[in-house]
Amino acid sequence: MATTTKTTKKTTKKKRADNDSPWKEILEIYFPQAMQFFFPEVACLIDWSRKYEFLDKEFRQISRKAKQGKRYADKLVKVWGHKGEELWLLIHIEIQAQPEKGFEKRMFVYNFRIFDRFDKPAISLAILCDSSPNWRPKGFNFTSPGTKLDFQFDSVKLLDYQNHIAQLEASDNVFAHVVMAHLKMQQTQGKPKQRKESKFALIRQLYEKGLEEQDIRNLYRFIDWVMILPERLENKFWEELKQFEEEQSMPYLTTGERIGYKRGRVEGRVEGEQGLILRQLSRRFGELSSQVRARVESMNSTQLEVLAEALLDFTNIDDLNNWLQEH
Repeated sequence: MATTTKTTKKTTKKKRADNDSPWKEILEIYFPQAMQFFFPEVACLIDWSRKYEFLDKEFRQISRKAKQGKRYADKLVKVWGHKGEELWLLIHIEIQAQPEKGFEKRMFVYNFRIFDRFDKPAISLAILCDSSPNWRPKGFNFTSPGTKLDFQFDSVKLLDYQNHIAQLEASDNVFAHVVMAHLKMQQTQGKPKQRKESKFALIRQLYEKGLEEQDIRNLYRFIDWVMILPERLENKFWEELKQFEEEQSMPYLTTGERIGYKRGRVEGRVEGEQGLILRQLSRRFGELSSQVRARVESMNSTQLEVLAEALLDFTNIDDLNNWLQEH
């Protein structure tokens, strides 16, 4: 039944965009809060009264030869110090579930390319979202006769926050909600019912914290992006959220967000399920190959239900391709 070939895998990897990460979006929206939450010492060096700038064009110039298909997000940001000095921050977010081989070298190469091309010594920082407690990259070094290199960078690991949920819940920094969503996503892999409950609890906390409507919408988008549910549970989640909003007299998520979850029923249940699966896969892995799209569009309701459950545990495009081969 499988139609995905090795050639398809290769093509899919080449086509996959690296800009589908919700981390990039949430980092841009709440950059000061992210820095204060993860790297307070660096944040203290920054004059937040001055405008900061995301150097996307400059970063593309130094990363265009980088290997694609990996689950990570990178942002290059220009900020200003308290003495008026210009500072460049290179922030890397490692989203993969497992450690990446060659990560330390890539951190060094990017830093060197920035210095070589723009004559700017960037401050390199890493946010590690993987599930391996022992993987803690700190730098890249080598020694040759007459030559020595020792490149170090600062990093934080989200896994370290899993025993500090109470502190996260009490935090006034909105990025605490981002961390909680990621941790709950990891904890509920393969447990869709538990994920639904966790997702609802996270959204409810946004209201109970008294956050502004736009903050709730922004954080909801991130939570919804990382905590995908099967259709039947998603519908149930929306019913519970609607009731909660009515009780709180805060109907924030009632227009565009809900319209997007009508599941395409006008065009038929199965077609709607296919569209939902394709949207979920695209949001997680970027542009899908024509072979993958055709495969999903050929599935019946039962097959789509199985895929909907399985994709909760997919961490990269290879997981999807392997699943399609096995089924």
